[in-house]
Amino acid sequence: MSRIFYLQASPRAEQSLSLALADSFLEAYRGLHPADTVTVRNVFQADLPPFDGAVLAAKYALLQGQPHTAAQAEAWKAVERIAAEFAAHDKFVIAAAMWNFSIPYRLKHYLDLLIQPGLTFRFSPASGYHGLVTGKPAFLALARGGEYPPGTQAEAFDFQSRYLKTVLGFIGFTRIETLTVEPTLGDPGLTARRLEEARARAAEIARSF
Repeated sequence: MSRIFYLQASPRAEQSLSLALADSFLEAYRGLHPADTVTVRNVFQADLPPFDGAVLAAKYALLQGQPHTAAQAEAWKAVERIAAEFAAHDKFVIAAAMWNFSIPYRLKHYLDLLIQPGLTFRFSPASGYHGLVTGKPAFLALARGGEYPPGTQAEAFDFQSRYLKTVLGFIGFTRIETLTVEPTLGDPGLTARRLEEARARAAEIARSF
């Protein structure tokens, strides 16, 4: 039995096409793996600690090989809980829209808390950086108002999928499946067709996820 971590990065509920695509993927996946469990976390509803003050000081203490003060150790517990919950799962689904060519700020906040030395990656002068979340697949369900197809000038503005693939790769992911619904603004009929096409492909990916 596998544990699925479903990270939602949209405040739009049933209006969100990234959530609609991720939900379709999970529906297909659950049909094939009914015993697996799914943990849902929406970053717009989560109580994420500020990444400043004692939390930031605690990170720099780790980077500099210094022990935590009592205040730093207490503040760092919130970061450790986020990383521990994430690492306790076997497979990952992330639903996110494009905001200003990148990802929603609350998802960036979550990732800034998650990606920490000793928790999701390590570094040594001899061998460099190594991710600690390994052997686990991720499925990205993305949506964006415009179109950013590979090989076009618009592709250079896609900091959404590139960023997510980069940071997940940094912490150890090697299998990252990505589906995108685009464009979501403009012709509603075209958007609906693109969503259905993505849902069909998601069902295929679910078979081997």
